[in-house]
Amino acid sequence: MRTLARSEGKQDWLRLVKGYVALTKPRIIELLLITTVPAMVVAKRGLPSLSSMLITVIGGTLAAGGANAVNMWYDRDIDSVMRRTKNRPLVTGEVSPAGAMVFAIVLEVVAFAMLTVGDNLLSALLALSAALFYVFVYTMWLKRSTSQNIVIGGAAGAVPVLVGWAAVTGSLSLAAWLMFLVIFIWTPPHFWGLAFRYSDDYSAAGVPMLPAIASRKRSATEILVYTVLLAATTEALGVVAHLGTVYELVSLALNFGFISYAVALYRLQTPKAAMRVFSFSITYLSLLFVGMAVDVVVKWQ
Repeated sequence: MRTLARSEGKQDWLRLVKGYVALTKPRIIELLLITTVPAMVVAKRGLPSLSSMLITVIGGTLAAGGANAVNMWYDRDIDSVMRRTKNRPLVTGEVSPAGAMVFAIVLEVVAFAMLTVGDNLLSALLALSAALFYVFVYTMWLKRSTSQNIVIGGAAGAVPVLVGWAAVTGSLSLAAWLMFLVIFIWTPPHFWGLAFRYSDDYSAAGVPMLPAIASRKRSATEILVYTVLLAATTEALGVVAHLGTVYELVSLALNFGFISYAVALYRLQTPKAAMRVFSFSITYLSLLFVGMAVDVVVKWQ
């Protein structure tokens, strides 16, 4: 009986830990952080110290995780009616609302302290501003009130590159802001691809995500327009940040692929085509930033 009780206690503890980890939305954080380190490399014109990268990555993870936890805390009512989110820990009861809020606040405090002491105050303030913007501007205001929610709210997800740049230089340059703009413009076609597939979920939850309230043609058109703007911005970044051949080849190939998927969505206007856009957008952002880091290392080492 004692062995059984210990086993059940261990399983309960593991479920609780998994629940708290899920609150941070690890997959989203992975995507944010894969842009942070390359931004540091470009800012440094080489590889930053391992300690600096670790502090920035861990601090950024905690800051983003805290914001995501508050997002789940606030959205638990609509998460319960959406297929995509109905198994989130606050919906299933694995984590209590009070526990989630305390967890989020602790993460933000630790993140701010770590970035301030380990990097500098600017990087800490930027990370905190992104968290506050995501919670109060996107989650609590824009998400349920306008179809431009993800367009404006996407700024929060673009801040990690500024955090990375500031961690290395203590300031922000035009190149850093162009990196920010790349992710800002990338966010709508990325997220709308997913929302296109789950438009019924957003309609049921009363969230005016563009594909849930607009025609398929309009949604596909806006995705294509943003994708073309993204391509132009990545090319401008290459010039301003003095990136070389490796980045240029990678960006051209990725932009061709992204625009091709967006054109296919415009022609077909199907959830399947939209999910191809969404899936490729993840590959796109990852390889684009890896490409710029490799370019710098090859060029400047």
